[in-house]
Amino acid sequence: MKLYRNLLLAVLFVLPLSLQSQHTEPVDLEMVNKIKNEAINNSNIRDMAFYLTDVIGPRLSGSTGLQNAYEWTSEQMKEMGLENVEIAPWGEFGRGWDNEKFYIAMTEPYYQHLIGMPQAWSRGTDGFIETEPVLVEINNEEDIENYRGKLEGKVVVTPVTSEPELQEDSYVHRYDSEDLEELKMLPRVSGPSYGRGPSRDNTEALRQRALRQKVNNFFEEEGVAAVLASGGTFGTVRAHGRGYSMDSEPGLARITLTFEHYGRIVRLLEEGKDVSLELEVENRFHEEDTKGYNVIGEIPGTDRRLRDEVVMIGAHLDSWHGGGGNDNGAGVVLMMEVMRILKELEIEPRRTIRVALWGAEEQGLHGSRNYVAEYFYDLSNGEKKDDFDNLSAYFNVDNGSGLIRGIWLMGNDEARPIFEQLLAPFEDMDAGTVTLRRTGGTDHLAFSRAGLPGFNMLQDRLDYWRGYHSNMDTFERMQLGNLMQGAAVVTSLVYHVAQRDEKIPRVDFDH
Repeated sequence: MKLYRNLLLAVLFVLPLSLQSQHTEPVDLEMVNKIKNEAINNSNIRDMAFYLTDVIGPRLSGSTGLQNAYEWTSEQMKEMGLENVEIAPWGEFGRGWDNEKFYIAMTEPYYQHLIGMPQAWSRGTDGFIETEPVLVEINNEEDIENYRGKLEGKVVVTPVTSEPELQEDSYVHRYDSEDLEELKMLPRVSGPSYGRGPSRDNTEALRQRALRQKVNNFFEEEGVAAVLASGGTFGTVRAHGRGYSMDSEPGLARITLTFEHYGRIVRLLEEGKDVSLELEVENRFHEEDTKGYNVIGEIPGTDRRLRDEVVMIGAHLDSWHGGGGNDNGAGVVLMMEVMRILKELEIEPRRTIRVALWGAEEQGLHGSRNYVAEYFYDLSNGEKKDDFDNLSAYFNVDNGSGLIRGIWLMGNDEARPIFEQLLAPFEDMDAGTVTLRRTGGTDHLAFSRAGLPGFNMLQDRLDYWRGYHSNMDTFERMQLGNLMQGAAVVTSLVYHVAQRDEKIPRVDFDH
């Protein structure tokens, strides 16, 4: 009896390990080698990155730049040999906008060119202006009266309420081995929460929003020439935008300056010194076509049983109006390179492989959310679409040009052994981490929220947080070698998922 009990304990101890090891995912190492060779030795990453960032430039939603990007990427897809290429409308976006001229300088107490950027969807100035800035501090409605009749033709600035901290650590962030090991583990559960906890009081936020609207209306009534704000440091200006819907009126000319130049103006005014500015802003609105678009292309599946099923990859094509290199030109050229490699290797996938370059991600994932609602699942009314069961997986890249270190599985535990084995050949490229943790902020959420296998690639962030949404998000910040590595990793994943007998498992999701 004792021997039997010991054997039983041994079986119970080994059983979880044996269950985990039962799954064997076929990996075509010959094809992996071909993919690596094509991605590293015959890359087209640099040429595409140059054209998208330098020739086309920034790609604000609704802008001429984004329209040019639609046309260029769709032509590139056709030249690669992709099929069913289209610039597909996803719905109503709103008003388009382009900045056509911008200049601002301080001329008194001395001349200094100021580093700045107009805010998107704001109006321009009435030609070239020479005027004085006025320091305006309004904390409640009563304060408005202090400035009545004093702001016509002036430039408004507001007090500085915070200062940037000294950056002692490196701006560049790479995952080290400890970081990656930690990501493989789920966060610790703190235990049940008893009671509902403190309720959120939005009273003050609502009051501030209402006050801002009244102040904006007041500035309009007074005939303010422009409003200045600060965003970004060391010559990096953060892009901002006003309302773009056709229902919202274009606001005053608004300009964001780098913090150091803005702070100087404020300090001079606070000390009672005379300050003069000269500026000119020309912006153009577009209302002929108010729709938003995605660019779609695919390699049709060849297996009669599986060709209606789809493996999708995607990245957002739009950017803010200051740059668009790492956010998200990097993801666009990487995914375009994936499709080029597949075609160059003459791969005939069992399932259809489709690439989508999304529009208006920066304004709320509009392109991907509307696509998912049209073809897979509409969260607004709970309607499951015909293609809901046909999607095997969606892979997204939108975290700059850092190395791909693995994949965020968004809680999909059943998919973990699959991707651990599919990524094993890329351990020598530092891309073997599989984490069940969730990440947000980009287009894979449109899929995962609908109960679909939507994954984002895990990447080193590098200096992403310093440059994104800014005038310094340019070709120079893109790490082309990293993008070549990423193209190899994603191409291999897409190939193997397209060739599997079964679709990628889904997280149980109650619609």
